Amino acid sequence: MAQNVNFDLSHPAVEAGLESPADENVVHDSFSQLIAEQSQNEGLSDAIELQHLQGNPDDDEGRDNVAYLSPSENRGWRIGSDEAAEEDNETQTDSLLKDRWSSATLKILSSMPSRTIGRSRGAIISQYYNRTTELRRRTQKRASIKDFSRSARPSIRGYGVEVDTTDSAEKKQERLVKNLQDLSAVDRMRMLKEMPLNLSEKKDLRRLTLEMTKRTRSSSNLPCCSYLKFQIILALRHSWYSCLSFLHSLQLWQMPLKRVGGRFGSGVLSYFLFLKTLLFFNVFLFLVLGSFLVFPQAVYLPELPESRTPFTGLELLTGGGYFSNTLLYYGYYSNHTLPNCPKNNSTRPECDSRSLSYNMPLAYFFTIGLSFFITCIILVYSMSKSFGQSFRIDKSNGMLAMKVFCSWDFKVIKRSSVKLLSENICTQLKELLGDTHHRLVRNTILDKLIKLLIHGLSWTLCLGATAGCVAGIYCFSDYMHKKQESSENDSEDPGLLNEASLLALPVLVSFINLMLPILFQLTAWMEKYNSPSLRTFVSLSRNLILKVSVLGVLCFHWLKRVAGSANDDKTFKCWESFVGQDLYRFLVIDFIFSLLDTLFGELLWRLFSDKVLKRNRRPGFDIAKNVLDLIYGQTLAWLGLLFTPLLPAVQILKLLLLFYIKMSSVMMNCQAPSRPYRVSQMTTIFITLLCFPSFLGSSVCVTYTMWRLPSSGSCGPFRGNKTMIQAGKQRIAELVDENRSLSFLADAHTYLVENPLFLFVGAAIFLIVIYFQSQVVDGQRKIIALLQEQIENEGEDKKFLITRLQSVHERKRTPARNLTSQLQDSGC
Repeated sequence: MAQNVNFDLSHPAVEAGLESPADENVVHDSFSQLIAEQSQNEGLSDAIELQHLQGNPDDDEGRDNVAYLSPSENRGWRIGSDEAAEEDNETQTDSLLKDRWSSATLKILSSMPSRTIGRSRGAIISQYYNRTTELRRRTQKRASIKDFSRSARPSIRGYGVEVDTTDSAEKKQERLVKNLQDLSAVDRMRMLKEMPLNLSEKKDLRRLTLEMTKRTRSSSNLPCCSYLKFQIILALRHSWYSCLSFLHSLQLWQMPLKRVGGRFGSGVLSYFLFLKTLLFFNVFLFLVLGSFLVFPQAVYLPELPESRTPFTGLELLTGGGYFSNTLLYYGYYSNHTLPNCPKNNSTRPECDSRSLSYNMPLAYFFTIGLSFFITCIILVYSMSKSFGQSFRIDKSNGMLAMKVFCSWDFKVIKRSSVKLLSENICTQLKELLGDTHHRLVRNTILDKLIKLLIHGLSWTLCLGATAGCVAGIYCFSDYMHKKQESSENDSEDPGLLNEASLLALPVLVSFINLMLPILFQLTAWMEKYNSPSLRTFVSLSRNLILKVSVLGVLCFHWLKRVAGSANDDKTFKCWESFVGQDLYRFLVIDFIFSLLDTLFGELLWRLFSDKVLKRNRRPGFDIAKNVLDLIYGQTLAWLGLLFTPLLPAVQILKLLLLFYIKMSSVMMNCQAPSRPYRVSQMTTIFITLLCFPSFLGSSVCVTYTMWRLPSSGSCGPFRGNKTMIQAGKQRIAELVDENRSLSFLADAHTYLVENPLFLFVGAAIFLIVIYFQSQVVDGQRKIIALLQEQIENEGEDKKFLITRLQSVHERKRTPARNLTSQLQDSGC
């Protein structure tokens, strides 16, 4: 078939079309060169076209008026096909294909990257048969000729010979299936993925290849040893895959999290994921403290007082009474080297100097420091990783296409799993659509002023209520402290009533933490935010101000009032244990109020709405309040590491119960958000709040206690020392006295432990790491945005160059058609 343009497969435009997408400048230069050649060779092309039109004037017209067809139709002109094609008069739907292109333009389109328009299935199969043949010859060792039967031995005449393109499509497919059978599983899957065929045809090729492989294996007569070896390998592989599937199913709360994410979206799911993260933190702390503090002290019990308080059950709430002289608190731990070797009984077998000893004060000091240091590293790593995952570029249009076409998992076959996956994808699509279509409201100046006034009044009301409640907590804590001092000096006061009165301050704080978020919700309802995510962030900031203020007042109460009044042992015999009991009470009462919130705020409201109001109007899940409650509880757990080594165990039990209670309440009592929104950055914000206000504040308080506050003289591992840090210094001095070669330990302790400059330098390094990680993520976002813009520009450039090429061809063809029509009219 004659061509209007001098074009072959070695043309730079075709070669450029086979280049990678990164070499777009080569493609543009090739198009420019091709357009220039067409403009220069205009006269010669006109003569060739005129000669061709005189021979068959209608053939070129029919050939050039080739329209593109949909991939599902197997008719029309196809580039690379050797069969005759029919003319199609369907209209064009693509903006790029609004005109009928010439054959030269069609060849360029078919050879461009990521385009298979105009290519027949037979041509694709022939092309990939050649590729699989070359790959098989390169990667696989040629089998010996004796391994084949005489009829199946390969012929040497077949090598180096091009494929016969006149064969039928069935023979081409059969040859391709044989080649795919000889490839490895990885190469076979990669080749099938690269084929520009639809999914059904790829599945048919894969099915035929597997069936032929099974027939070949079943027909081959393997020796007994080889067959046994083959079956053992298959059994081991199946066992390995089953083990991997079992380990994947052991992931904590996998199915409940999927149900919550599918029904309520990523916002509610982020709360439960954050709770799971806190659970892992507390498990780590429990293992460290239990291994280095609790277990050694449990093996070598200290001398207990003869008269111990009997167990009454109130200790489960107050943490005092019977629990006072247990492993739960700081005052129970001894201040000597384990095993206990008193000076008047040094002849015991366990007191031999050659036996293994364990210095409890040194272990207590460095275990607490190591726990905080490793936790800090984990938090910084988690925050950096979360920055990279949450602040990436993902345009809504592209994400919508990916969710629609690439989200379904075809390995899911169970009916419940299929329903769960469909709900999850549906919720994600709603969230993406919510991000795409924002409600734009044009407000007048008066409306803006009214909205600004409402926001100002709401913030004033919230901040005023927070300040009033914090002032009330400050005054009430001072009152309770004075009452406690008087009750310690009054021996006639009943112990049970005094123990129960200690719950007053935790109950007041938990009540304020429960009621003020309701006020924040009402003010947010009055403000009427258009964006649900903005409403969540505002509520999060208000709850954060409340929790930080309350914790600041409580830390002042513990570290100034309680520790400051403990200079003499008359008021508090062991103020560290009293602070530990207070932290235990706050943690338990906070859990009880969380249960009350779930009962009255969600369950009873749902029953009242269903039974009385007869409306299906259930409450929504307050993400900000519940997340800040988790951070509040974790801050108490970190503060209690020094005073209550077993407080992480209490926190673990609390989080486990809280997960199942909140999960059941959300699934039964709450409703999905009416306007789903995607909170891709919510997890990063949670980790950031956990790191800076919570962990940083806790570490500062613990460090201040160990460096500055005086230790109790009658209890704890640091009794007899002015401050807790003196125990480490004293132990280092003893080691240096015993062995002068260890004098460097004294210098290291002086500059690294006693000097607070090291702590500030370490904190500065962590902050610098976080800053650089955020800058790297920001730079990646900018680069991705530039690359996406460049891809869009390249597509527009391709459309422009193809249109120019077609216009050059149309200008050359118009004079020839006019001359032909004149000759026909004159009767020549």
